[in-house]
Amino acid sequence: MQFTGDDFFKDKNVCSIVIELPNSALGTSAVGIWARTVDKTADGWVQADRGGRPLQAVFLVGEQREAYLSGEPANDDRFIGVFAHELEHTGGYSPEDAASVARKLLPDILSYDFRRPVSFPHNGRTLADDVVDVFFSIYTNRNVTDKVGPHRDLLDEFPYLGPPHKVWSVL
Repeated sequence: MQFTGDDFFKDKNVCSIVIELPNSALGTSAVGIWARTVDKTADGWVQADRGGRPLQAVFLVGEQREAYLSGEPANDDRFIGVFAHELEHTGGYSPEDAASVARKLLPDILSYDFRRPVSFPHNGRTLADDVVDVFFSIYTNRNVTDKVGPHRDLLDEFPYLGPPHKVWSVL
């Protein structure tokens, strides 16, 4: 991988849902957060994607991809072998280390314990965390930077995400 630092997404908009709630609303223990995307089809609403950590589906090429994307984190143990296999071949992990890393990545939830400092990928994430660098470093088993870094157009208050970019259309 040869990264240039060019940010393809810098002038793109993303669909985002921002929820703000006090830590006290989460109860007294850690929580696991994940989301799903559904598509309307002729057969009704169908889950098309899901995840808690960014980029996890990259591990799944081939026949297991659809099962993973349509599944739930409670059933992620069945994908440990697939993730471990990909880590061995992409990152050069030993079989034992690959399985250990896969067990840390699954279930695909973003864990958050408000009693500990936020620290991606171990405890939540902030909008300024460079999740792409973290993911590719785990995936390749070496320190990787795409030379882009987090976006700096964030707001200091809710909803924190910067204003959308103007979208121009040509008729």
